[in-house]
Order: sequence, then C-alpha cells, then structure tokens
Amino acid sequence: MKKNIIISVIIIVIVGLAGLYFYPKIFPSKPERKILYWTDPMLPGDRSDHPGKSPMGMERTPVYADEAQSETTGQNTSAEESYYTCPMHSSVRSDKPGACPVCGMALVKKTKMQSASEEEIKNLQQVSLSASQRVIANVSTTAVTRQDINKEISAVGVVDFAEPLQTTVTARFRGRIEKLYVNYTGELVKQGQPLFDLYSPDLVSAQQEFIIALNSLGDSLFSGANQSLLLQASRDKLRIHFGMTEKQIAIIEKTRQTQSTMTFFSPISGTVITKEIQEGQYVDEGMPLYKLADLSNVWIYLDVYEKDIRFILMNHPVQITTEVYPNEKFRGKVTFIDPVINNETRTVRVRSEFANPNGKLKPQMYVKAQIHVPSSSALVVPTTAVLYTGKRTLVWIEVKPNTFEPREVELGISSGSFIEVLSGLEEDENVVTSGGYLLESESQLQQPGGASSGHQHEGTKKDPEDNNKKSGDEHKEHQM
Repeated sequence: MKKNIIISVIIIVIVGLAGLYFYPKIFPSKPERKILYWTDPMLPGDRSDHPGKSPMGMERTPVYADEAQSETTGQNTSAEESYYTCPMHSSVRSDKPGACPVCGMALVKKTKMQSASEEEIKNLQQVSLSASQRVIANVSTTAVTRQDINKEISAVGVVDFAEPLQTTVTARFRGRIEKLYVNYTGELVKQGQPLFDLYSPDLVSAQQEFIIALNSLGDSLFSGANQSLLLQASRDKLRIHFGMTEKQIAIIEKTRQTQSTMTFFSPISGTVITKEIQEGQYVDEGMPLYKLADLSNVWIYLDVYEKDIRFILMNHPVQITTEVYPNEKFRGKVTFIDPVINNETRTVRVRSEFANPNGKLKPQMYVKAQIHVPSSSALVVPTTAVLYTGKRTLVWIEVKPNTFEPREVELGISSGSFIEVLSGLEEDENVVTSGGYLLESESQLQQPGGASSGHQHEGTKKDPEDNNKKSGDEHKEHQM
C-alpha cells in the first residue's frame, strides 16, 4: 500500500513538471499592452497621460500602442483622406483636432475619398427601389419622344399710332387765321378737305407780282425770254413758298385778281390728333397747326421678357385680345424688335403691325398678345419630369428595372404640358414623371455626409468677435 502511494506521488510530480514545461509553449502568455495616453472619445483632441475625467465630465479611456499603430497603418493603406470639421459649420476644416473658430464646438473627424472611378460615382448617384417601395413613392415613368412642338409667347402691349401714317400741318408763311373748317380734336378728315383760311399781306403781294408778270406778256419793253422767266419765277413762288395748288393758281391766272385769303387742305385722310389754332389767331412761319394720323393701320408695342426674345423673329404672327372686345381676336405680325433691353422691367419692346379698318383698335388701348413661334420637331418630356435644383436642371431616368439615376439636361421651349430637351437625353429613354423629388432626396441621403451636413448653417459664418460682443452684452444685461 505504501509502495502504491509513492508511485502515485512520483507520477503526479512527473505530470506537473511536464505541464510546467509544455504549457507555456502551447498557451503562450500575451504581452502586456502599452498604454499611450488616455482620452475622451466624445471630445476629439482630448489627451492625458493619466486616467481621470475630461473637461466634459466623462471618464477617459485608454488608447493602446497596438490600436494607434493599427489606425496609422489603416490610414496609410486607405484610399480616404481624413480631416476635422465642425458639425454646425461644414465650411470649417482642419487637418488636426481642435475647436471650431466660429462656435467653439469640438471638431469632428471625417473622411473623404481621394479618388473614385466614374463608375463608382455613378453607382453612388443611383437609387434602387423595391416594387413595393416604388408603389408607395408613386414613382411613374414615361418614354422620351420626338414630336412637333409649338410655342406661344404671352405678352402685354399698348396700341399706338403708326408713325409713317402721321403728318403735321404747319404755317408756310406768317398771317392770320380767318376761318376754320375743322374745329375740334378727334374729327375725321379726308384728303383734300379744307382745314382753314389764312390771310397774309405777303401772299397778296406775291399774287400781284404774278398778275404783273401775266400782264407783261407781249409788252415790247421786255424780251420774250425775260417775260417767260419772270412769269415762271412768280408762279413757282406761289406754288413752292406759299403752297398754292395748281387749281388756285389757275383761278388767279384766269381772273387776274388777287385772293385776300388762301385755303389750306388736308394732306391725308385720318383723324385730328391735336389742334393748335383758333379763328383770328396770328401764326408765324413753321408753326404747327394740326397733327393728323391715319388709323387704318396701327402699331402695338409688346413687352417680351428677355428669356423669350430668342424665339421671336420678324414676321412671326401675333394674335391679340382686348377687354373692350373680349370675344374678338385681331391678327398682325412682328415688324421690329428693339435692340435694347429695358433695364427696369428686363423686357424687350417688340413692335407689331395690325390692320384697323373699322377703327376698333384705339391708341393707348391695353391688349394681351400671343406670339406664335412656328412648330419644329424636337425631343420632349413632360414638364413634371423636370427638377429645378438651383444650379442644375435634372431629370431622373430608369436605367434598369426599379433603378434610377439623375441626368442633367438643357431645356428649350415649352408648349403646354411638354418641354423641349436640347441635350442630356435620348429618344425612348424612360424618365420619371412623378416621385422625382423623393428620388432626389434619397440620393442626397445616400451621399457621404449628405444626411447631416448642416445645410441650414452653410453660408452663415459668424465673426468670433460678434460672439464675444453678444456674450458681453448678455453679461451686462445679467448684471443689470
């Protein structure tokens, strides 16, 4: 019995010695981890050589040497570039931790891709939906088609006189108004209708000279050539200077008597716009007496916005309506485009010409106009497919079933519910006509940092001095 106990002890000793020899080899002990520093994970840039609480009151945690080395190695092999920024002011960037110079908040570490392929960028912009998500988001598509598109440019305008159809009747010589045949503004006159009688001593003298020249014909004291020259000079003086008609001169030649007054006639058929004289009034040479205008044709000046002026050409048809005749449409054409833009209204004045045989269109009347741009074949999409994002104009297209991506486009003229696409799309591509803004929002959320970039703070940088002033004012107010 004693022998068995001794043998058991020996075996236990041998097993213990073997265990002491082989255990370290099978289960090597881990080396002791070296602590580099202590930090608060919620406060980037906070470091300490001993444990404790950070300025924010949180317990600091250790950072080991192997963790720091792993992080450094990862930064060197990664295709990302790290930087520090303020959560409230995305424009603030720094290559090291610290505090925001604007609001004093701790900078947060972020990364950005140093380089990415076009395919990766394209995939980042794509949005994929399940069938149920597509139904919930009400995303529908339609094909890009080519069709004839008409454009009508709306404008407002004012009726005015046609300048070539206006004339001014002036006094050809000094005298006194003996009689008026046209007595008020707005009166209709016909060409050749008497307007007024004018008395002038100079006119009487000129007629006497003409009669003397007539009576001197056949007189032996004057040669035939001189008589003819004198007679022609007297006749031309009455006709050119005094404005007498051939019929009036013929009467003087026949009766050999002077006329104390001379009748002036209307040079055109039209309307009296202004009347500047009264009976018994003395007038000087060149004084305006009447202003006449023919209203059988009128001009209408339209104010067209500068964005539409590129579509308008000469002779484009124009259709107008007025409040006076709401059920009647008048048709004319573009005859002139002003080369200068009105700096105040940012519009271009376009002149159009209209026939006005019945005189319904009256000067200074307001009208509404539609300028018709001839149709042309073009790629078109529904206007609901276009998203205006400020700097860019986008449409969303379905590149494969339930997968969508944005496409920047350049637009042309619009007509009704369709708009022309000048570039960016091809025929038969499927564009999103509803739910596009939801896709745009989802795309922005998928972008790195797109969900919490603090857009509302962007572009509103504050001066640190303003913060100091504000805190100082608050301190003073508290003291009061």
